Amino acid sequence: MTSQDRPSEGGDRMGPPKPDRELQALSAFIDDELHGDERDAAAERIANDPASEATVAAYRAQDNALRALFADQGEPQIVRVRPRSRERYLIAACFLIVGVACGFLMHMLLPAFGDSPRFAERADIAYAVYAPEQRHAVEVAASQQDHLVTWLSKRLNRAVTIPSLAEYGFQLVGGRLLPDEEGPAAQFMYQNAAGERLTLYMTTATIRRNDSRIRTLKDGQRTTFYWAWDRVGYALSGQIGEAKLQAIAYDTCKELGGDPKNW
Repeated sequence: MTSQDRPSEGGDRMGPPKPDRELQALSAFIDDELHGDERDAAAERIANDPASEATVAAYRAQDNALRALFADQGEPQIVRVRPRSRERYLIAACFLIVGVACGFLMHMLLPAFGDSPRFAERADIAYAVYAPEQRHAVEVAASQQDHLVTWLSKRLNRAVTIPSLAEYGFQLVGGRLLPDEEGPAAQFMYQNAAGERLTLYMTTATIRRNDSRIRTLKDGQRTTFYWAWDRVGYALSGQIGEAKLQAIAYDTCKELGGDPKNW
């Protein structure tokens, strides 16, 4: 055990903090590392100094607690060699440098990867909520598509394009306005002859960068493919099979101006 690992020597019961050498001597006494005159001197100090006696008692209590903690382990335990004071300082400095470097790296990476999962999760939840609806699946029906485009373009503060999925047998049902984390989002719903539904989610509220690489979010039978392009986040959700949904997402990305070549 190192003096670094020992319980605090502060407090009224144990008196003023002891010099590091004295603590090392008490630690060595507990670990049976002192011999001859050094051990006799340490034993005499413990016997005559209540603070030293209390420190040794605390060390032994900690040792006993550690032994009890690992008493039921089937494998033999590894005994750690006690580093010297200088080595402890060097180890602490290394951990500090590594911690700072990791923190800086995470700070640089989080803005790049933090946007997509949030809007993708919202798109997935919106699909789960509205896809089963029969009478109120959308706010504005496909019969009023021009109004739908004008309305949502104004709310998202950019020109909105509703891609056609007729090639895959899906017709537009309509759309609705939804709240995103920091602003509005749009959801367009499609349906095929078998009654299967897809939703395309668009948001500009939390998008800080372009990333047309496809990413996948799965929740049970639901799959969402999502990407970002021209400061818009897109998420296509459905339950029609992952391969077919990915093909539709690929074509949708191209139709909306994205470049899915690196998918």
